[in-house]
Amino acid sequence: MVLGVSPDSVVRLVEFKEKENLPFTLLADENHEVATMYGVWVEKSMYGRKYWGVERTSFIIDAAGNIETIFRKVKPKEHNQQVLSALGVV
Repeated sequence: MVLGVSPDSVVRLVEFKEKENLPFTLLADENHEVATMYGVWVEKSMYGRKYWGVERTSFIIDAAGNIETIFRKVKPKEHNQQVLSALGVV
């Protein structure tokens, strides 16, 4: 099962899922509770300005709920291949 978690609202996620034709469920984490629990709600810096945001990260979690693999600072164009390789699909 694949789930996506985002700090965006449910309305924005529905629009994004339709626009990108995503075949998996997106969950809204507007209060950043899940991101905080997984350690991906982090302080970031852009052009010297500090702010809080999500570090784009993927987790492979086994059927027992154990984290098997973590992909940090994900680059979307390369990421599909990385995940498929980690799962032994490719």
